[in-house]
Amino acid sequence: MSEIKKVVLAYSGGLDTSVILKWLQETYGCEVVTFTADLGQGEELEPARRKAEMLGVRPENIFIEDLREDFVRDYVFPMFRANAVYEGTYLLGTSIARPLIAKRQIEIAEETGADAVAHGATGKGNDQVRFELGYYALNPDIKVVSPWREWDLTSRQALIDFAEKHQIPIAKDKRGEAPFSVDANLLHVSAEGKVLEDPWEAPEEYVFSRSVSPEAAPDDPTIIDVEFEEGDAVAINGKRLSPDALLTRLNELGGANGIGRLDLVENRFVGMKSRGVYETPGGTILLHAHRAMESITLDRGAAHLKDELMPRYAELIYNGFWFSPEREMLQALIDKSQKMVTGAVQLKLYKGNVIVQGRRSPLSLYSEEHVTFEEDAVYNQRDAQGFIRLNALRLRLLNRQKG
Repeated sequence: MSEIKKVVLAYSGGLDTSVILKWLQETYGCEVVTFTADLGQGEELEPARRKAEMLGVRPENIFIEDLREDFVRDYVFPMFRANAVYEGTYLLGTSIARPLIAKRQIEIAEETGADAVAHGATGKGNDQVRFELGYYALNPDIKVVSPWREWDLTSRQALIDFAEKHQIPIAKDKRGEAPFSVDANLLHVSAEGKVLEDPWEAPEEYVFSRSVSPEAAPDDPTIIDVEFEEGDAVAINGKRLSPDALLTRLNELGGANGIGRLDLVENRFVGMKSRGVYETPGGTILLHAHRAMESITLDRGAAHLKDELMPRYAELIYNGFWFSPEREMLQALIDKSQKMVTGAVQLKLYKGNVIVQGRRSPLSLYSEEHVTFEEDAVYNQRDAQGFIRLNALRLRLLNRQKG
């Protein structure tokens, strides 16, 4: 690792990655390229440019890119075609962002002639795994620097002391002990650590930034129609929107109605349990709408197979295997299943709830003729007798053997 000449750092401009930038320069004597991705976190990114320049990064080595459209179109939407949730509840908001960042770091390394990449993930979490599996899948020979696994800066105070020693500006709210750690993108906001580490203690209202509490949500419901084409949402209330604009609008609608809050103790890939508090208002609406759309357009066998495979697919994303052959194989199957998932779903948003009110599709498999309780000419009820007897045959034989 001592031979590193140029490294591409995933850089937010915050305390941790600014310390990492200076540490890389000092420890490896290398040139640093910074990459800051706009994934819809809702923060001004130009300060990251100014701070990188102040720390000696040449202007041509500072990359700040708006990747919101790529993020939703190429990562979030494919994942939502699978209805992916980890451990039954988590909509994978942090997990799905990491492969895109890793991909752009590797591409920028190729563009700038860098021989290494670096990230700011700690040695306790999942993100180190996600970043590095992405790096190696895309460039097997890339060198990876993970400062949190190498340096002796083992506390926040040590980071602050290092920053002050090197005259790195520190935001006032970063002095002392931060109340919790926040990660945000267009799909979700996550909060972990500090005041949230005790799983018995309920999170205070100040933890939430993207949604009102269900109790404070309007007393009148919001009714919306979400339209789909081949499994992807394309319009809200008849207005076609780009993927990032559509998710942004769903976030606004969901957040205003107290939708998408989740308090979860999850199993990290590295082995420990962690408590996270998440806000995914738009994603929660999208999941309910998509499943409702599939309910009338997806064949029973295909729908049940998808539900069987979904936990495996979600686990692959959570663990960082987005670029693995098995994830790509599952994605091909999932995408094939979505060819008929076209139509519209009507939803009621009310005090933290997403209530499906209606669904329709030109490709619907729902047949009123067959399910009616009135007289019909398409279904012979006597046919069910033979169906039941054949399915009961093995059970009857087993029971007789027991006797």
